[in-house]
Amino acid sequence: MQTDKADKKKDEMKEMGFLDHLEELRWRLLKILFSVILFTILCFIVSDFFVELLLKPSKMFQPDMKIQVLKVQGMLMLKFGVALVMGIVFSIPVIAYQFWAFIAPGLYRDEKKWGPLLVISVSLFFLAGVAFAYFILAPFAIKFLSAIGSPDVEKNISINYYAKFVLQLLMASGLIFQMPVASFILTKMGLITPVFLRKSWRYAIIIILILAAFITPPDPVSMILMGVPLFFLYEFSIVVSRVASGKEKIDSDQEQLEG
Repeated sequence: MQTDKADKKKDEMKEMGFLDHLEELRWRLLKILFSVILFTILCFIVSDFFVELLLKPSKMFQPDMKIQVLKVQGMLMLKFGVALVMGIVFSIPVIAYQFWAFIAPGLYRDEKKWGPLLVISVSLFFLAGVAFAYFILAPFAIKFLSAIGSPDVEKNISINYYAKFVLQLLMASGLIFQMPVASFILTKMGLITPVFLRKSWRYAIIIILILAAFITPPDPVSMILMGVPLFFLYEFSIVVSRVASGKEKIDSDQEQLEG
């Protein structure tokens, strides 16, 4: 009888522990949601500035292309959409920190020291991806795609479709630039090794390009342009994986590769 009570008590403690984790996750998600809402509101107040930034690539590389509003509520929806995306972008450090804080209690002490670096890396790599898409990928794609056509056809583009095209490029590029961070985390988890990445680079590039085709606008130019930094990111991810593996693991993998 006493054994049954003890077992029941253990089950209740496990259940409470699981519920406590769910409660903590709920609060972390609420903090993320609050951050996104707060930054979205702030960005909506200055949404005209972000809309001007969004239109700048079209003005610089295709001055004859006319951006127009096709719906009565078009500008309102555009400003809200831009503000929401910018709210998510500004919340990236908060999102990264909250997820790290959720999993940190289950890590060893030497693993916890990487937390601040990972949070900073996620933010910086995401911003680097957004910058690459804004200054290189989006202008080239706009110039190339808008040049295809007939002189008799006017280049009148809906501002909502234009904004969706550019914002999708920015977000996709920011996510793809997380490859080195993902490489570090997966290596620490023991799921990948530098040797594995070196052997599998052909398959990895194909998979990443297919993924880029899904998350970027449906045109081959964007996908091909996205593939250029992917090669450099993949090589850098191998270096990051070597750092995450440690010297002993690298020597073991090299012996395995030579054997």
